[in-house]
Amino acid sequence: MRNNETDRRLVSGWEGRYYEDFTIGDVYKHPYGRTVTETDDVWFTNLTLNTNPMHFNEAYASETEFGERLVNGLYVIALAVGMSVIDVSANATANLGYDDVTHHAPVFHGDTIFAESEVIAKRESESRDHVGIVSTELRAYNQEGDLVLSLERTPMVRKRGSAEPTAARPTGWPEGIGTQPEDLQ
Repeated sequence: MRNNETDRRLVSGWEGRYYEDFTIGDVYKHPYGRTVTETDDVWFTNLTLNTNPMHFNEAYASETEFGERLVNGLYVIALAVGMSVIDVSANATANLGYDDVTHHAPVFHGDTIFAESEVIAKRESESRDHVGIVSTELRAYNQEGDLVLSLERTPMVRKRGSAEPTAARPTGWPEGIGTQPEDLQ
C-alpha cells in the first residue's frame, strides 16, 4: 500500500531534442551499445531478400578474405540510425536524406556497435514554420573502437513551440491514458 504521507507527482521524461536545442559542433554519444547477433543478421537478410551468400552461407563466407559471414551493411545502417533517434530525431516529422554513406570496416556476429552524432548544419525550413532542418554526421564504432560506418543524416525536426508534450500526455500517448494529474490529488 502507498504511504498517504508521500507526495506523488507526474514527472516528464526525456522528450528528445527540438530544433532549437541543436548547436553546430555538438556531439551526442548515443546510449546503449548493441551486440549484433547471428539472428539479427539472418532475419534482416531474409526480410530484405538480400541474396548475397556473405550474410547467410557460412561455407561460402569462410572461403572469402573475411573467413566468416559479414553482418548485412543495411542492418548496420538501420541499427546506427535507430540508436541515434533518442538524441537526434525523436521529434522529427521526416527524414529528408541519408548521404555519404561509407562502410569503413566489416561488422561480424558478436560485435557490439556504439554510435554518436555530430551536428554539422541546421537551418529553418523554407516551407514549414513549425520545423527546422538538422544535418548530422552519424558515426558507428565496434567494441574495439574501429569506425565501421559513417553517414550524413538530415531529419526535419519540430520546433519546441509546435509540440505540446506534458507529463500527463507525453509524445505518442493518447489523451487520458494512464495516471492523470487529478489521480494524484
